[in-house]
Amino acid sequence: MVDLRGGIDLGGTKIQTAIVDRDGTVSGEARRPTPTSGGPADVAGAMEEALREAAAAAAIEPKDLAGVGVGSPGDANGETGLVSSARNLPGWEGSFPLGETLAEALGTPVRIGNDVQVAVEGEHRLGAGRPYGSFLGVWWGTGVGGGIVLDGRPWLGRGAAAEIGHIVVERDGAICPCGRRGCMEAYAGRAAMEAEARRRHGGGEKTDLFKLMEKHGKPRLTSGIWARALDHGDDLATQLIERAIGALGTGVASACNVLDVEAVVIGGGLGDRFGKSHIDALREELLKHLFSDADPPRIELAALGDLGGAIGASLLVE
Repeated sequence: MVDLRGGIDLGGTKIQTAIVDRDGTVSGEARRPTPTSGGPADVAGAMEEALREAAAAAAIEPKDLAGVGVGSPGDANGETGLVSSARNLPGWEGSFPLGETLAEALGTPVRIGNDVQVAVEGEHRLGAGRPYGSFLGVWWGTGVGGGIVLDGRPWLGRGAAAEIGHIVVERDGAICPCGRRGCMEAYAGRAAMEAEARRRHGGGEKTDLFKLMEKHGKPRLTSGIWARALDHGDDLATQLIERAIGALGTGVASACNVLDVEAVVIGGGLGDRFGKSHIDALREELLKHLFSDADPPRIELAALGDLGGAIGASLLVE
């Protein structure tokens, strides 16, 4: 029996794929940019191509894998394979049969899960969450997602638990991509940060963010572009990153005041890029709002890195 399975991490800026064994060892990987136009079928096509590339690197055909797990944004229904309202992806307002589409294309069973929840499960079983019976995963990227582990088990609620990006950090505040106001994601999500940078740059504020984006041939302000702007001492980039850290600290503290978890694990594209350099600032912001500040949760950085989402997704195949 083949012990290899595929994992696909579908993000707002990138599609990361990996071929993984039962112990989490990666034998092949590939990465492609997420399409910026078209619709769900175009995204599914790019996912298929990326998985095939990873399989080729592992010297295996997709049809010979035990299965493929997919971590997707939006409402990812593990029972039906439908993904709905993935608003950070092009043209994805309704429902699309992502699981069925990929299974037919790849010739192997496909399981669908929420992108952040599967990444958090990867950290729980193979990464930074292993020492803890309870922790909160915070995935800082195009949006801000979360995952909860309580008493050693994922807590899914009725299916919408851990939407930490939509904790309100400022009543009647900035408009969030979800359409509501004042959510953490409206200040800390990469998409919302880019929208704010464009608004302020259009109003006359100086920044090199968009020059750097064009120079490096990127269609969006990726985590790497934000990092380069900070290295250049860009004032607007610095202000928006600091604003994001403030929102993250406020929202995470609120969640910790309810759950009283042992640890907080920070991941995601921006989390991987800025977690290490900004962990002290994040801890300081969290302590401002934490009720039990004498015994704060540990703050850990996701240990599986860029491949964490794909490795976690592969765990859906049992």
